[in-house]
Amino acid sequence: MDWNSSIKGFKDYLLLEKSLSSHSIEAYIRDVEKLKEYVYIQKIDTDPEKLNASQLTSFVYFINDLGLCPKSQARIISGIKAFYRYLIMENMLDYNPSELLESPKLKQTLPDVLSFEEIQTIFASIDMSLPHSHRNRAILETLYACGLRVSELVGLQISNYFPDEGFVKVLGKNNKERLVPISAPAIRYIDWYISTERSQLPVIHKGHEDILFLNRRGKSMTRVMIFLLIKDYVSKAGINKNVSPHTFRHSFATHLVEGGADLRAVQEMLGHESILTTEIYTHVDRKYLREMMLRYHPLSQYPGSSTS
Repeated sequence: MDWNSSIKGFKDYLLLEKSLSSHSIEAYIRDVEKLKEYVYIQKIDTDPEKLNASQLTSFVYFINDLGLCPKSQARIISGIKAFYRYLIMENMLDYNPSELLESPKLKQTLPDVLSFEEIQTIFASIDMSLPHSHRNRAILETLYACGLRVSELVGLQISNYFPDEGFVKVLGKNNKERLVPISAPAIRYIDWYISTERSQLPVIHKGHEDILFLNRRGKSMTRVMIFLLIKDYVSKAGINKNVSPHTFRHSFATHLVEGGADLRAVQEMLGHESILTTEIYTHVDRKYLREMMLRYHPLSQYPGSSTS
């Protein structure tokens, strides 16, 4: 089968069988398109199912020479492997030439986290006398109270807001729904916003009637709008960190785990597919760990033991 037919079949498979988001599907297709482009550049006159392991390895060296970051290289290789698993499933080849491809080692970095005091300082930087301040305070309270992704926040619906029960129903990745607890302060500011600013909007556009957080034109807010309003309040709060909507999600999870919350419960609230994704939030300050060891470990109590 030629490249175009294989790629089309792969796209249909991802859409129908894997139920992936359009963004994820486009990323997979772009990865395979890069391999197709490489084959043409190198003038390798063969269809995808006839490429061998050596040629695929040469492609990996090629994307490395392009200067792509390790994370981008790893994503492309993952896409190629998924493509070849599809070809095997469709009985287009007998063995998987991509099986031994190695991705670059990725350095695991801990996400930026705000302390509870920093979050309170950001909240306090909101001048509640200004237009949209009730909405903006409700947005920040909700981000921190529920650990939502920004896409989940802008898509929140009034019909999925249950203040009496203390939950919101969230539509997460791959259209999976989950119930997330919401704090009393967040509920208070949301109710305040609904009864004041939102109810006083001159018009709410058709199709946006059930969206919780609206802009001044009566339409749902965008991710960029959320990002910009957070940047503004962080600057006013005098906090010198690179803070985004996702920082509130990281802070939510980190504070829960450090406070002793069960990791499975945090996984459920965050909507993570794997517990391994949630485990990044188990990081604890190394200085604190050392202090605990020196304070409680039996060996640290012996005369002459050093605590320096």
